[in-house]
Amino acid sequence: MLRRERKDKIKKRISFIKGEQKKLVDTNVIIKENDKPQFFLKKWVESLLLKVKKMFKRNMKEKKVAKIELKLMQAGRPFEMNPVDFRLLQVGCIILFPTISGIYLTLLDFPTPIMIVSIFFSFVSSLIIPHLFLKSKINKRNKKALRELPDVLDLLTVSLEAGLGFDAALSKLVSKKKGVLSSELEHCLEEIRLGKTRREAMLGIKERLSVKEVKTFVSNILQAEKLGVGMVKVMRVLSEEVRQQRKQRAEEQAMKAPIKMLFPLVFFIFPCLFIVILGPVLIGFFETFGG
Repeated sequence: MLRRERKDKIKKRISFIKGEQKKLVDTNVIIKENDKPQFFLKKWVESLLLKVKKMFKRNMKEKKVAKIELKLMQAGRPFEMNPVDFRLLQVGCIILFPTISGIYLTLLDFPTPIMIVSIFFSFVSSLIIPHLFLKSKINKRNKKALRELPDVLDLLTVSLEAGLGFDAALSKLVSKKKGVLSSELEHCLEEIRLGKTRREAMLGIKERLSVKEVKTFVSNILQAEKLGVGMVKVMRVLSEEVRQQRKQRAEEQAMKAPIKMLFPLVFFIFPCLFIVILGPVLIGFFETFGG
């Protein structure tokens, strides 16, 4: 419903710009006249949800809204949520989890102390799970951006060496490559077109992607622009450094692999081998000396 509501708003704005608002209103009226019973419940739920959202928006503090907004932007705005939607999700989890837990344990006739403890833990988990969900989304997005960075730098370097300006090179990069980093650069270009300076738009990338290499990339661009250094040289050096860092990370992961394999070997594979190899020997030993 929230996604449909956002799409309807976008369609209305586009139709208003194109001068098609009257046509859209007419089609909506025709649909409502034809299918009044079908849309009654949907309209009632949407109006109720809108009232609840307005109430939450009035009661939320600005600092809290800004903090949640930053986290949602870092997570890539999952399900197109805004701070009010996220707060509604939290409240829904707080109501839903303890209720389901209480009903389930009541049906199974668990003792009262166990019910109280489980309801308490479900309440605590309902507070933690939405933030854990956002944190996992942020980590996945940062990993994707880090994986895409060397290829993005190579494309940007090639475009700059071909004679394009920095903004034109970014536009070419956005049109040729899709991903987390290219979407952030596209957002940066849109902000520049809307009147922001390049410095402000690039600093926004540092806020939305908390990756050390991406922050270094943005800082080098801003420093080169400030000092008047050739952007091509900066991009070439930065591309080589990022590729070297990726190689070092791969070597580090390869060195960690034997240690990670040790635990399943000790607890799962070695016991099975001992049973297969020493099992018949022990059975023969007990049969010989036991009889």
